[in-house]
Amino acid sequence: MSTSEPAKKPRGRQFFANPGPTSIPDSVLLATAHQTVDFNDPNFIAVYEACIAGLKRVLKTRQEIFLYTGSGHAAWEASLVNLLSPGDTILILESGYFSLSWAAMAADLGVEVQSVAADWRRGVDLGALREALAADKGHAIKAVCVVHNETATGMMIPLPEVRAALDATGHPALFLADTISSLGSLDFRMDEWGVDACVGGSQKGLMLPTGMSFTGVSAKGMAAHAASTLPKHYFNWTNMLKRPHRSFVGTVPVSFFYGLQESLRLIEQEEGLENVFARHTRLARAVRAAVQHWSGNNGPQLFCLNPGRYSDSVTAILMPEGYDADALRAVALQKFNLSLGGGLGPLGGKVFRIGHLGDLNEPMILGTLATVELAMKTAGVPHTPGGVQAALDALA
Repeated sequence: MSTSEPAKKPRGRQFFANPGPTSIPDSVLLATAHQTVDFNDPNFIAVYEACIAGLKRVLKTRQEIFLYTGSGHAAWEASLVNLLSPGDTILILESGYFSLSWAAMAADLGVEVQSVAADWRRGVDLGALREALAADKGHAIKAVCVVHNETATGMMIPLPEVRAALDATGHPALFLADTISSLGSLDFRMDEWGVDACVGGSQKGLMLPTGMSFTGVSAKGMAAHAASTLPKHYFNWTNMLKRPHRSFVGTVPVSFFYGLQESLRLIEQEEGLENVFARHTRLARAVRAAVQHWSGNNGPQLFCLNPGRYSDSVTAILMPEGYDADALRAVALQKFNLSLGGGLGPLGGKVFRIGHLGDLNEPMILGTLATVELAMKTAGVPHTPGGVQAALDALA
């Protein structure tokens, strides 16, 4: 065989361990294959309204929801342009690549951005947030923006503590939260935690294809929207409220709602939302146990060094000095048909990520961990063998 020929694909079903998009349950895939229907058909409207009600239950809110045909970045942009005006200032809690992306988007839209800096391996100091809010005597900061679960670093930020910082300082800023990789995987309580706008997407904990996103908005957020002057049209919530569906300026992506209806059934009825959270916690602990075992012999280690901030959606794993994470990922994919997440931004080539959110169970996690260990052995990456047994012990 010529060396220029592509490598043969390994047989068997690919193990997909990326942190998003996630594996889609077969029943959800089948549901999305619904025949085309008129999105104004009363039968579809019933499905649509049931999905909105279910989505509100998962968000734990009774407030407004707007939906868009677009990924989570679309929901980010929609939230910013609907809540802010040119020259407004927002305060972003640094958490990793996606907090930086949110900041860059805001700057491109004409918004002033301040940030609370953080060590990406330990997480933001919420005392520094209180200091920043207390120092803002003139209340120039119009919104505090937080990524609930940062997939780039495998870190969770406790949103109730952010709310407490706002309350303790009496600061009137809006509280904006990114739930893209936390919703349906980690507990999220929009109303109880006083979140004024949260963004989410279809392709992670909701176990759907990529391409639909949404924003939950509080009454305080809607009042801010009424005064917002940033340019908007497709994302304009006022325009959406005039539509029969109160979302989508344009065609409604009907197939997503048949899939969402089935996804909500799996989450709420077949398993139960609290059981979904418990499953994610259990499987995440098994992954972390394996990585902590591998870290012996100067092996890979957990990127997140703060146990109180560990993510139950994704684990980011720092490679030993001198070893390339992307090379390891290539071995896993090309030889063993295992797809792992790569490092983002400055973590490119330094980190690989194991996603453990959405539709997965113990055999899938153990198969992933066994194959990672096999790939490390094949690639000559130093580690202490036996990480799978450590995961078994954690599960048992």
